[in-house]
Amino acid sequence: MVLVDSSVWIKANQPRGDLFAKVSLETLLEEDEAAFCGPVRLEVLGAMRRESRPRFDAYFAMVPYLTMVDATWEHAVRLARVLTDEARLTLPWNDVLIAAIALRHRTRVYTLDAHFEALAKHAGIKLYQPGPGGSYRPESS
Repeated sequence: MVLVDSSVWIKANQPRGDLFAKVSLETLLEEDEAAFCGPVRLEVLGAMRRESRPRFDAYFAMVPYLTMVDATWEHAVRLARVLTDEARLTLPWNDVLIAAIALRHRTRVYTLDAHFEALAKHAGIKLYQPGPGGSYRPESS
């Protein structure tokens, strides 16, 4: 399973968006490997143009949702403190929360957002890198 960040959903669905992201996302959807979470849903659907809403509602109706529990919030707070105190980084709260959700579900994150490189380095999340031509790359690859 791969938690797809809002940066991918948005870029892949722009008319002149990132072609590699489009193919990679489509492949994850076809392989039933794409997942989303609450913060991603809010980021994507909260700012979505009215004409695009039905398509995205359909995506999120068929893609697995990674749940959050109170412990995930606590983990996110601990991550934010580690990032601030030890790495001297202040990252957007939603990215830290997405990282905590990914860690809880032991899933990789597919993102185009550079903040997640710092989260991989300092928080231990695993980033998903699509295979050649946007093909699905299993975790063991």
